[in-house]
Amino acid sequence: MVSGFDISFLRRLVRENGHVVRVVIAEHKGSAPREAGTAMLVTAGALHGTIGGGALEFEAVAAARQMLTQDSEWLRSFRKIPLGPNLGQCCGGSVSLQAERFGQHEINHLETLVNQFVRPTTSGAPTELPLPVQKRLREMRSGAVNETFTLTNGWLIEPLETQKLPLWIYGAGHVGRALVATLEGLPFTVTWVDSARDRFPTYIPPHADMLVATNPADAVVYAPDDAQHLVLTYSHSIDQEICLRVLSRAFGGLGLIGSDTKRTRFIRRLTEAGVDVSRLDCPIGNRNLGKEPMAIAVGVTAALLEKIRKNKIKNREVIA
Repeated sequence: MVSGFDISFLRRLVRENGHVVRVVIAEHKGSAPREAGTAMLVTAGALHGTIGGGALEFEAVAAARQMLTQDSEWLRSFRKIPLGPNLGQCCGGSVSLQAERFGQHEINHLETLVNQFVRPTTSGAPTELPLPVQKRLREMRSGAVNETFTLTNGWLIEPLETQKLPLWIYGAGHVGRALVATLEGLPFTVTWVDSARDRFPTYIPPHADMLVATNPADAVVYAPDDAQHLVLTYSHSIDQEICLRVLSRAFGGLGLIGSDTKRTRFIRRLTEAGVDVSRLDCPIGNRNLGKEPMAIAVGVTAALLEKIRKNKIKNREVIA
């Protein structure tokens, strides 16, 4: 899923690692594993995202880590790579890869941007834009062409990622862990809540912020009004208190793990507590996929992405 240039995630990785190399598919022709705009972030010890796997990705990661050892601002590398037998891939097309090294100097520049990140494919700070690039940007602003990832005249025009949907997950058990893993690379800002640090895994992925609250329900007040809440703790009483707190304030959506029996019980108790339960979604997930934690996570993630898609369509209709 290509959603745009994610400054926030890159900023976090730079803060934690000093420098990060971002590898993006700048262009593809014929059959290719992923489309233009697909990117991955490479640090000395980790990889976030994928450009399609296989030998292409293996070589790109090796080159990116070599770039990390260099000491230069605005360092870039642009390569056109045929996807044939030499790479052990049978796609038959070709891709152009842009690798860019980011540190705090580059992050400071990115923070000043509004709609697009425009830069040359060669090394060096962004300078005055060539006339063809200026023309393309005017066409984007006027609506004559779509604001999409574009390679033109040796320059990349990349839309900045739109605001992510805030997602609050309560519970760091098996389903919570599977769900957080499934959400990596998707347009969500994840806040992960549980009652103690040792309830979380040792490693917290960069796309999730851990929040330890002795009573997880007390964390609800800190969520933004448009947040989606997913409740899947180890305790029915904790689940109920979280649901009551969410239903007593503004929220974007509320999902509760459980059975039809749990749903019936919670609706009765919450109604007696005086809140409107019409927006409580329980059970969550897709039963046809199974009851395994990862199956539940996939179903929940698919439903969240569908909600985003419908909201985008609704917003376009309102604008029109």
